Amino acid sequence: MKEPIISFRNFGFRYKEQKNPTLHDIDLDIYPGEKILILGASGSGKSTLCNCINGLIPFSYEGEITGTCTVNGTDTSTASIFKLSDSVGTVLQDTDAQFVGLSVGEDIAFSMENDMIPRAEMLPVIEKNASMVGMQNFIDHVPFNLSGGQKQKVAIAGVFGNDVEILIFDEPLASLDPQMGMTAVELIDDISKETGKTIIIIEHRLEDVLHRPVDRIILMADGRIAADMSPDDLLRSSLLSEYGIREPLYLTAMKYAGCSLEDSRNLSDLTALELTPENEEKLKAFFTEERESVRENTNEPVVTFRDVSYSYNSGRKVLRDINFEIRRGERIAIIGRNGAGKSTAAKLLCGIIRPDTGTITLEGTDTSTLSVKEIGEKVGYVMQDPNTMIVKDLIKDEVGMALGFRDIPQEEAERRVNTALETCGLYRMRNWPVDAVSYGQKKRVTVASMMALEPDVFVLDEPTAGQDYRSYTEIMKFVNTLNREYGKTILFITHDMHLAIENTDRAIVFSDGELIASDKVFAVLADADVIERASLKQTSLYTLAVKLGLEPESTIRHFIEYEREMKADE
Repeated sequence: MKEPIISFRNFGFRYKEQKNPTLHDIDLDIYPGEKILILGASGSGKSTLCNCINGLIPFSYEGEITGTCTVNGTDTSTASIFKLSDSVGTVLQDTDAQFVGLSVGEDIAFSMENDMIPRAEMLPVIEKNASMVGMQNFIDHVPFNLSGGQKQKVAIAGVFGNDVEILIFDEPLASLDPQMGMTAVELIDDISKETGKTIIIIEHRLEDVLHRPVDRIILMADGRIAADMSPDDLLRSSLLSEYGIREPLYLTAMKYAGCSLEDSRNLSDLTALELTPENEEKLKAFFTEERESVRENTNEPVVTFRDVSYSYNSGRKVLRDINFEIRRGERIAIIGRNGAGKSTAAKLLCGIIRPDTGTITLEGTDTSTLSVKEIGEKVGYVMQDPNTMIVKDLIKDEVGMALGFRDIPQEEAERRVNTALETCGLYRMRNWPVDAVSYGQKKRVTVASMMALEPDVFVLDEPTAGQDYRSYTEIMKFVNTLNREYGKTILFITHDMHLAIENTDRAIVFSDGELIASDKVFAVLADADVIERASLKQTSLYTLAVKLGLEPESTIRHFIEYEREMKADE
């Protein structure tokens, strides 16, 4: 039997600034060539565990270590981070923090330059590594100007420069549209198969990662290993719900239908899933049962776009002749690939930029007659990248900052800030420096900041990026309360099809600057042409419908209606 390439023995770690350990009693072996998913909610210790492997702990993050962690037989507590980088490469969640070169080629060459490899030897390696991730035509491009998916590919090519044996992918799907996320999972799988490298993926988007098989899943909770098992065994267990991990949609549908998971083979691979005749009949009955349809929203329009076009400095139209309206109290998913024009439409609505042609109205008023501040009284915009919004040093000060510019009594302002902090799971961290929290937690800080303002229209740009299921659920619960009880209009700019299915009434779909669909979510997700043009990913409900010989649109509609009935009864 092979010796483990990574081995933890009775391992624990406590950050220097903290009173209690983050990791406890870790005993874990990972073998050469394995493909491992480390799964867990925010704060479970999964990123800390991987930072112990790549040497960032203890060399960038000081603290107290107990037990041992060895990589390739070397104790990481005494090895230099330079030595560990010969064995371990890490692709960070925030790829911008990883780039050091002024061009794609320079960034890929960085580690080789450190090793003083002659330029003539580097050039073919740069070309080879760029080609492996499909970026050979972008070698002269500036990394920071690329799309999220392209940035991730460059980061992967960069860690290839050391010819490492272990690759760690930290939340690789966080910034990607669904189709690009699927491509990233396929790319990681191809690297695993073709190179034999040991792959460690840190993610909480279980269904997306299982687009390609993994050998084992390590479930982290409260700094401990809660489970170490095969994907099928984990899906059959109750551990996902116990530890706040979102299960695949098709698995939820099977549970709703009363299927026996024990009798289903290849449970983690929907394309190879073997359903018993009894389970198949139960699913068909569930998806064809009559249900009460979701009622139409007949309120007056609160937002209207009429023949709106916009160009940035290059002169190329980012949006072309866009027409849609959003009714008061609607929950809308604005979806499409990276660069399709979704965020540009949101910035136009908020008055951050103004249309070249066409008209945007907000509650019947042409926004061209309103200042950004006047629009901001009615529209709250939470940007995708939290670092572009955060100004204050402390979390509570950041959440309350905008309230300070408004004529709101101090007692009321404090109530709003505390409510937003509690809802977003940040109250216990209210006095922490913003820089001390993770990217996903910073995201929650910006959501809380906008929630405190209580605008009529909320625009949330990728609110689930970097969020675990439990945090996402709490935020969505609060947002849906604002919608249901206070009539707030909610716009989600999102790649998350789970969010669209569970929390929106309609989808507005962009592709290459054009609006290509505006319809019920189930109709959009069942339209293969829209899915392809918008770089979306077929949901597992679509795949399950085809497997059962059912009509996809009706299948997805039944699932949505049943789930909303369930939530209405809670």
